[in-house]
Amino acid sequence: WKLMRELLRDNMEINHQGHLVISGCDVTKLAAIYGTPLYILDEVLIRRACREYVTSFAALFEESQVLYAGKAFLTTGMCQIINEEGLGLDVVSGGELYTALASGFPKEKIFFHGNNKSPEEIDFALEADIGCFVVDNLWELELLNQKAKAHQRRARVLLRITPGVEAHTHVYVQTGQLDSKFGFGLAKGVAMEAVKRALAAEFIDWLGLHCHIGSQILDLECYSVAVDLMFDFMAQIKEETGREVRILDLGGG
Repeated sequence: WKLMRELLRDNMEINHQGHLVISGCDVTKLAAIYGTPLYILDEVLIRRACREYVTSFAALFEESQVLYAGKAFLTTGMCQIINEEGLGLDVVSGGELYTALASGFPKEKIFFHGNNKSPEEIDFALEADIGCFVVDNLWELELLNQKAKAHQRRARVLLRITPGVEAHTHVYVQTGQLDSKFGFGLAKGVAMEAVKRALAAEFIDWLGLHCHIGSQILDLECYSVAVDLMFDFMAQIKEETGREVRILDLGGG
């Protein structure tokens, strides 16, 4: 019991019956009422975490925007919470986008990620006029340009870059190394070619870059390396194209 208590968050405790209690709610009683399996989320704790991210970044970067990853857990209620706390939203599927729109989440604060978006999902996102697409490959860039032309609107785009950083985490959740299946690699001019194609595409409004080096990362040094690489690439883009990167999305993890 001593070890268990040490592992509990500050909103949890073990009561005199040996039951886990979350923010005053006995989970044994909740299971009896609602059945199992049961997902229990503490709204107070979620809002506190949202505010910590928002205020911490705003203190350093006035124009910063914190995004919640919908793939972690997404319902209309969750969308409403993160909207009220001032966060934007990452979605990775048509289903997640539908949930966000059904909740009334501001469309301009929705970023559509994913390396396998279907033509139908792209149509749906364009019709909704979402804030931004995060493009993962040249096939998607070309398809998005064609679809945007058909919808007679310009698609706002970030390009996902693979910076070549091998994060200190499990190999299955590393996403920033050179052989990652995600994004455009910095090596051999692949990422620069993608930038130039995005700039040349008639119905693409290229805003900037995105990278994500992995999940469950505990060593901040990996992020420092990624930031340096991305800034070097931004300078290279300015030198070769004359365009400045307006948005740099450094992912989560």
